[in-house]
Amino acid sequence: MTKLLALVRTNWIAFTLLTLVVITTLSLWPLEDLPSVPGTDKTHHLIAYAVLMFPTALRKPDKWIMYGLLFIAYSGAIELLQPYANRYSEWLDMAANALGLVCGLIVAELANRFFPVTSNRSR
Repeated sequence: MTKLLALVRTNWIAFTLLTLVVITTLSLWPLEDLPSVPGTDKTHHLIAYAVLMFPTALRKPDKWIMYGLLFIAYSGAIELLQPYANRYSEWLDMAANALGLVCGLIVAELANRFFPVTSNRSR
């Protein structure tokens, strides 16, 4: 577990950018009908944005709170763009996204508490 967390902490920018690409693609890809997948639409939003926030909250770079605020603004922009991609815009999706960001932050805080960063110098 600690090796995986170390990988995420080290490559947090790459994981964050990859997640943004996936969220953007899945949110703006024109669909005739939504695919049948387990869970509700709001659950999917919550999970996606928790995954988005997790690497940033785990690493906690300078001004990491600003990243969270930018992610909320980004989710609002996605909601505004969805009608132009044959998708539905729902402000409750943005609320689920914000809740997901909070969940990602909480999970990262727990990971940092139970699996703290260790220095190789002490070994």
